[in-house]
Amino acid sequence: QVQLVESGGGLVQAGGSLRLSCAASRLSFRLSTTAWFRQAPGKEREFVAMITWYDERTKYADSVTGRFTISRDNAKNTVYLQMDSLKLEDTAVYYCAAVQGYKTQAMRVMDYNYWGQGTQVTVSS
Repeated sequence: QVQLVESGGGLVQAGGSLRLSCAASRLSFRLSTTAWFRQAPGKEREFVAMITWYDERTKYADSVTGRFTISRDNAKNTVYLQMDSLKLEDTAVYYCAAVQGYKTQAMRVMDYNYWGQGTQVTVSS
């Protein structure tokens, strides 16, 4: 079965950086649209960033534009989320998600059928 495994979360001070990784098994990211979502306590899961296969088109939530960068390494079958200038409000569990195929407007939870277990990111003052 398909597995997505996130790593790289942790505790960081405001203004700092973290890089999250998402490795897939039994699913080729090269043929999939992949995204990062996050969920803070008491809030709904929200879209953060996505990247398509083939042309690696990206989209970002307004709240992270200019600070976060999503990228992909096909050779390692891994997707990354580079998070810079972190803010307190970025604290959440971050989830990797994937769906097979080329989708340029996949920004809803329901658009994805494969999910990782999540990794905690905590930003402190």
